[in-house]
Amino acid sequence: MSQTYEIFDHSVHLVADLSGIFIFAVTGALVAVRMRFDVFGIMALAEITALGGGVFRDLVIGDVPPAAFRDMGYFLTPIIAGGLVFFLHPAINRIGGAVQVVDAAGLGLFSVSGTVKAAVWGIEPFHAAAIGVATAVGGGVLRDLLAMEIPSLLRRDREMYALPSVLGAGTVAVLLQFGLLGPISSGAAMLATFVLRLLALRYGWRGPLAWKSEQLPAPGGKEPGQGRGAGRGQPVS
Repeated sequence: MSQTYEIFDHSVHLVADLSGIFIFAVTGALVAVRMRFDVFGIMALAEITALGGGVFRDLVIGDVPPAAFRDMGYFLTPIIAGGLVFFLHPAINRIGGAVQVVDAAGLGLFSVSGTVKAAVWGIEPFHAAAIGVATAVGGGVLRDLLAMEIPSLLRRDREMYALPSVLGAGTVAVLLQFGLLGPISSGAAMLATFVLRLLALRYGWRGPLAWKSEQLPAPGGKEPGQGRGAGRGQPVS
């Protein structure tokens, strides 16, 4: 199937896509620097963080070879981001708050666009939403696993990341189900994801624990994940 998907004008969508890929690559490269990876490790983690979710989506829906291997722009953007981090990581860490804001925007974009592309390729709306979430968070999961950390979206000591993505992708699924998806409604779903992620960062919102689980002793006497490395989009020292 060779059907294309465009929520907005092609040029606008391409710029937004590459911008999201760039900032995800930056967060991956920053983790690599903190883990003291060499230049190859930095570039590899930048590529995997930026493109992992999209490659997974394309493989699942049958869009092969994945877009990341058909368009040099998608492949080269993480290399550029990794090169900048290689030389400028102290300065980038100083603007960690700005990185988080742009990362939140990328989360909204990929949650929505991943869901839409899956639906266009024949996946039912609510299954497409699951693929949309995987598109948005999959690269970060791979990054954390390669850095030998518990994935950030599974950790209680990190602000909500997956739930804002679920909100955006789920909203798109409902809109698709009722034939209401368009540029304005898609933009609203992206904005909802973006705002919820920023509010979670601002107020330290976290996902709920299991009922009465606070009565259980924490593993090792500390909260799961405590003392481990920084998650996607967080400043890395």
